[in-house]
Amino acid sequence: MELIRAAERQTLTMAELREGARNNQAVTLRGMVHAVRDMGGVTFLTLRTRAGVVQCVWETEEDGITGECALEVSGILRLEGRAPGGFELAVDRAAVLSRPAAPLPVPLSKGRRHLNLDTELGLRPVVLRAPEEQAVFRLQAGIARAFREYLQDRGFTEIHTPKIVHAGAEGGSNIFRLDYFGRKAFLAQSPQFYKQTMVGAFERVFEVAPVFRAEKHATPRHLNEYTSMDFEMGFIDSFYDVMEMEAGFLRAMTELLGGEYAGELELLGAELPPVEEIPAVRFDEAKRLAAEKYGYRIRDPYDLEPEEEQAIGRYAKEEWGADFVFVTHYPSKKRPFYAMDDPADPRYTLSFDLLFRGMEVTTGGQRVHDYAAQVEKMEKRGMHPEEFTHYLMIFKHGMPPHGGLGIGLERLTMKLCGLDNVRRACLFPRDLTRLEP
Repeated sequence: MELIRAAERQTLTMAELREGARNNQAVTLRGMVHAVRDMGGVTFLTLRTRAGVVQCVWETEEDGITGECALEVSGILRLEGRAPGGFELAVDRAAVLSRPAAPLPVPLSKGRRHLNLDTELGLRPVVLRAPEEQAVFRLQAGIARAFREYLQDRGFTEIHTPKIVHAGAEGGSNIFRLDYFGRKAFLAQSPQFYKQTMVGAFERVFEVAPVFRAEKHATPRHLNEYTSMDFEMGFIDSFYDVMEMEAGFLRAMTELLGGEYAGELELLGAELPPVEEIPAVRFDEAKRLAAEKYGYRIRDPYDLEPEEEQAIGRYAKEEWGADFVFVTHYPSKKRPFYAMDDPADPRYTLSFDLLFRGMEVTTGGQRVHDYAAQVEKMEKRGMHPEEFTHYLMIFKHGMPPHGGLGIGLERLTMKLCGLDNVRRACLFPRDLTRLEP
């Protein structure tokens, strides 16, 4: 019988290595060969490790080591200002752990590859090994980490809701249908019903999970499966409480990324947005201000077109020095049935979108919490309340004033990293034509 005990090799971070934590000490590293150059008796090798890229040098022939070999190297770590990261490993021993069966279809060691997007996505399993690609998804992991940590510190409970549901939360035709053992079912457009339900149990809840939209779009901003960062909170005084919670998260996010993810930001040339103060402007006012300044005609009085989002984002930057702007009080006509109408003017709702550098990344607001009011609003929209028995149960038996939001993780990542297409901010994107890899 063998006894298995928890064990972990000591792993130094890149920050510790740059600071000389193990300068002139013997270390052993494992990683994948990113690039190798034989300089005639001296070999320079770039090793891709989970902590980052490390330059290795040793006075020997390269002995058949090629790109994408899995390698274990031992030697003396020393500071070297000319090397990437400011240090290098003087190797005295190298062992090949595995070799590739074929060379890479595209080089990864020469920075941006300038591939056609479809080609790049088709080669995603290997292209994601490039440091620039890794940096995008390390930053994305940092965003989700900041979201979790910030909300957990404020009494939120993480939940995991079903993705196979009996009805759509958002309505409309953009919903994937399933045969669920002979019954009609759908892929969840949103965790909305469930996170509201859990407000009645935990008061404050959040989830980071996929949602599905059967939208026949082929634009740089749409995916058919994306990751939504949702939270819902009870006992709010107004929907501004929800906006303030998101603003607090954004401040925590930029602090975390600017500290622990500075190397990734630098590699991508990405700039963190100012978040100390985020302006908020009413929907109708935002449309008017941008249209007047940039001389265009408002075509849709009930929603924001992508070009309008860009114009409002530009206005916020030029007039207020802001990369983020809350647009509030969206028309009731374009908001879901659970959005609370503004008592002062029921044509509008107590809801908002957050635009980031000219693109909507968040939708949120205050929800209807009164049973009779919710049933009435559903009936006015031609809905059948009896089809929502389990959802309406929470209101029938008492709910506090509450609200919440959903943040599109890929869009937030895209705008933060300065990418030209949301697919580049998704590991394996799903769109109208793509089901693999």
